[in-house]
Amino acid sequence: MKIENNIDDNDAIGENHIGTNHDTPLRADAFDLSDADKIESIKKDVTKILETLGLDLTDDSLKGTPNRVAKMFVNEIFGGLHPDKKPKASTFDNKYQYGEMLVEKNITVYSTCEHHLLPIVGRAHVAYISNGTVVGLSKMNRIVDYYAKRPQVQERLTIQIVKELQKALGTDDVACVIDAKHLCVNSRGIRDIESSTVTSEFGGQFKKKSTRHEFLEYIKLETKF
Repeated sequence: MKIENNIDDNDAIGENHIGTNHDTPLRADAFDLSDADKIESIKKDVTKILETLGLDLTDDSLKGTPNRVAKMFVNEIFGGLHPDKKPKASTFDNKYQYGEMLVEKNITVYSTCEHHLLPIVGRAHVAYISNGTVVGLSKMNRIVDYYAKRPQVQERLTIQIVKELQKALGTDDVACVIDAKHLCVNSRGIRDIESSTVTSEFGGQFKKKSTRHEFLEYIKLETKF
């Protein structure tokens, strides 16, 4: 599915916390607490949830769960909320004058649905056409990982990846397609274990049918989960 986005790019997260259609909705005080303070607070909240469910937190298997969950939230699966963890997209001059499309496909996506806090698991396929600047290949993976590590909706994640690469490369000629399974669909509600969700964002030359078709031919969407 194609996502149209005509809103001007705003400042990167960390400089501007006002939510838009493509910015993660963060409060202005999102980083007032230290990570250690957040872990302590979340640990108490998780303890309350588990106790409310009737679980015995004195049991050897459960007594460490609140701390483990709190550390996981802050340091791992939601670590992409913190601007200090944003990867620096090192760019270089395109000295070899490569003028064709560059595609990095099958980038692993592990994210979390912001509606039910259940996993989103899939693959991202990213492409750009250089206008004189190139980016290190691993940085494309790191950008995907950074924006995936936060409560997300797949449409927003797709747009954020494209906008970050457009900013780094100084070109609109960037595209991203994500094909992912949402456990909020696969493991609860309708419990459809076969379905996956495909989102896309095409910028610059990728809006042209021929360029978009070339990109889609490269990736073929044959991802296996």
